[in-house]
Amino acid sequence: MPNTASAIRKVRRVAKQTTVNRLRKSKYKAAVKKMEDLIKIGEKDKIKSFLPKFQSTLMKIAKTGTINRKTASRKISKISKKIKN
Repeated sequence: MPNTASAIRKVRRVAKQTTVNRLRKSKYKAAVKKMEDLIKIGEKDKIKSFLPKFQSTLMKIAKTGTINRKTASRKISKISKKIKN
């Protein structure tokens, strides 16, 4: 148990940050999964329309620090290569 007032506040803050990070991480995973499913199905129209939203989502999440920027860039790059082929 935290003893000081600042430690109590820190515990509350960490709990709040954990929930936000969980939401962001699940949003990230859902976006990646949706894009991979679209690629697997091979629907070009939906892929083209979802790609900008996908990139935006990943970079927004990376900006907050939930995932690393390079990880997001790598995912975007890999999926862009899959789309081209």
